Amino acid sequence: MKIVLNVIDGISHWTGKVTSFLILIITGVILFEIFARFIFARPTIWAFEISLALYGIYVALLGAYVLATGGHVNVDILYSRLSPRTRAGVNLFSWLIFFLWCGALVWTAWIRGWESLMARESESTAFGCPIYPVKLSLAVGGSLLLLQGLAGYIRNFYTLLTGREID
Repeated sequence: MKIVLNVIDGISHWTGKVTSFLILIITGVILFEIFARFIFARPTIWAFEISLALYGIYVALLGAYVLATGGHVNVDILYSRLSPRTRAGVNLFSWLIFFLWCGALVWTAWIRGWESLMARESESTAFGCPIYPVKLSLAVGGSLLLLQGLAGYIRNFYTLLTGREID
């Protein structure tokens, strides 16, 4: 079981680290637009749309990494005072809500992403940035998030049964 959990964690960490480099590309696009607009007085029609699309992909693909590293917001006022076994029980309940939400996200995103890809959907602007990569990244990112959630559920189930955490 540890091997499966380590593989899931490894996938989340790898995709998170690779995806994090998108911020450099986004920054480069925005800096290019700033120079083009304010120094050369030649604004682009593509920089805003590209940076927005890349940021959407960035956010969609980083969810599993943030979940794997414990970076999501947690209300610790009462939670931190509970025993590990009780926390695991509370987590198991909240994981069910997570799975419902994430399942709906993945289902809808795959349908909408595939439809968008087949239609080669793009923005209705002068540049016409393709939308389907963003929609498909939501589907991929949601699937990765669902997979990482499954790993968290297994860890909490183990802790509820044994009182110990899986290392």
